[in-house]
Amino acid sequence: MMQAVLIADLMVDSGVAFGTSGARGLVCKMTDRVCFAYTCAFLQHLGNIGQFMPGAAVAIAGDLRPSSPRILAACAAAIRHLGGEVAFCGYVPSPAVALHGFERGIPSLMVTGSHIPDDRNGIKFNRVDGEVLKHDELAMRAQEVTLPDLFDAAGMLRIAQDCGPLIDVAGPYVARYTDFFGFDALRGLKLGIYEHSAVGRDVLAEISACLGADIIRLGRSETFIPVDTEAVRPEDQALARSWAREYGLDAILSTDGDSDRPMLADETGAWMRGDVLGILCAQSLGIKAIAVPVSCNSAAELSNAFIEVRRTRIGSPFVIEAMNALLGTFSGVCGYEANGGFLLATPVDMDGRTLAALPTRDAVLPILAVLVATCRQKMSLGTLQAQLPPRFTFSERLQNYPTSDSQALLARLQEGARNEVLGRASAMFGELTGAAIAFDVTDGFRIAFAGGDIIHLRPSGNAPELRCYTECPTPERAASLNVAVLKMIAAR
Repeated sequence: MMQAVLIADLMVDSGVAFGTSGARGLVCKMTDRVCFAYTCAFLQHLGNIGQFMPGAAVAIAGDLRPSSPRILAACAAAIRHLGGEVAFCGYVPSPAVALHGFERGIPSLMVTGSHIPDDRNGIKFNRVDGEVLKHDELAMRAQEVTLPDLFDAAGMLRIAQDCGPLIDVAGPYVARYTDFFGFDALRGLKLGIYEHSAVGRDVLAEISACLGADIIRLGRSETFIPVDTEAVRPEDQALARSWAREYGLDAILSTDGDSDRPMLADETGAWMRGDVLGILCAQSLGIKAIAVPVSCNSAAELSNAFIEVRRTRIGSPFVIEAMNALLGTFSGVCGYEANGGFLLATPVDMDGRTLAALPTRDAVLPILAVLVATCRQKMSLGTLQAQLPPRFTFSERLQNYPTSDSQALLARLQEGARNEVLGRASAMFGELTGAAIAFDVTDGFRIAFAGGDIIHLRPSGNAPELRCYTECPTPERAASLNVAVLKMIAAR
């Protein structure tokens, strides 16, 4: 028997909802039935705007979480149910499957929970021309889908499904960068590849070796590790420092779980902040207009490297909307996020070669562009970074902190007129920072203080966590202030 289901109701019932990057939820709630329904809603919406019809292909891929193969099979079943053809791309980086879809003008989706623990997962959807944006999410939420009688009482498919034959998308993704940068671009560098459980670990190693680097593969894990590029674990910080000393590395390369967010450590094993990496990447590519979330390092403006810096809410859909708004005015446009994910809105020309646009988060481009810049300028990664204005950011989070508590805290801080808000922020944080002089509520609550410190508080979009970003004139100050702020909030 067929069953009609409203996606808005399913979101409430399952707890699987749209966050800053696709639909995410607990694996136990992401049943085959829920994932099937979400995929149907995605394709029905695309059908309504002329981007999908029966017989068309849909590219799918996944990360290395234990739940990803099952969810992929449910998505494949939904595609076939609506008359589509499954283009199974395997277990590859999110930007690789997105690139495949964009180049062929077909929809794509990636089963991934990115950096969050593997008791959760998600589905990231791409239109034929770019990522699903917020208005698309609203349209998907409004869909009513008719589910066939394929599921048992627990919401799982009664008959096992497969994803079909594998399509090679990793090869073209590798070629995108080897063709643009050239096969000697990293010659002379000794690079560590921190593999952990990143789905793009082999791709990153292959590209680095093809560009001439001497590579050492490190820390491979067959158990999923939730590596967060915005809150690098203490053990990963210690590993990088020890590897840099032991092997005499010029840099250490890594990514998050679905390999759309970069991690790059310098010659001492110190992990670079993603928003600093974004600045250096944009500079090296000759970009003149950038779109960045409000949480990103203010060295973007202070460097005077860009004609336009446009600040947005946090999340790639908002960065993409801002990038699109810049396209009519500037020929070289990009965006990046505090997590390091780099979005290229326009093609880049260099040394007679052209790199096509890829307007979705990518980890490989910022890593390669900055390393190539160190080779061309004959300087270390640390020296290149030191050329930027001395602004340092640090981020950490209170885990298992209810979203309702985060929202109540921000509501109290933001209540009232401007002078009241500044007075309340000064009263709360003044012993740590001095007087508050400005604030921004674009996304969360970002406060600037007279001594040059910045505190930015924001509830996570996909987990019960409160994130705290601090920006200060020294890295030590940024770290210590962050610890103090989170300790103060946890004690309230």
